[in-house]
Amino acid sequence: MDVQRDAEPQLVATVALYPTADGGRREPMMPGFLFPVTLGDTTPLQVWDALPLLRDDPFAPGETRRIGFVFLAGEEAATELRHAGKFYLWDGRFIGEAIVEA
Repeated sequence: MDVQRDAEPQLVATVALYPTADGGRREPMMPGFLFPVTLGDTTPLQVWDALPLLRDDPFAPGETRRIGFVFLAGEEAATELRHAGKFYLWDGRFIGEAIVEA
């Protein structure tokens, strides 16, 4: 199975990648890019590894898109993030934010 093309998302969110000038990535996110997501500045810090289902489409800094996610921690991560309603993408710094769809 090709996860990028065939996986069912565990969660769907509207994701806004920050523009490069505002601290976002310099290059687009490519399909297969795995990164941590977090609820932000929480104690204790909660982090989950996420795979955005980009299919075949790179995701550029400054772009906003509706994206499905699969998590290495599975449904546990999806449930926590769904409950929070919003989470942040991390790649050495915050590079974007996501609003979870109901």
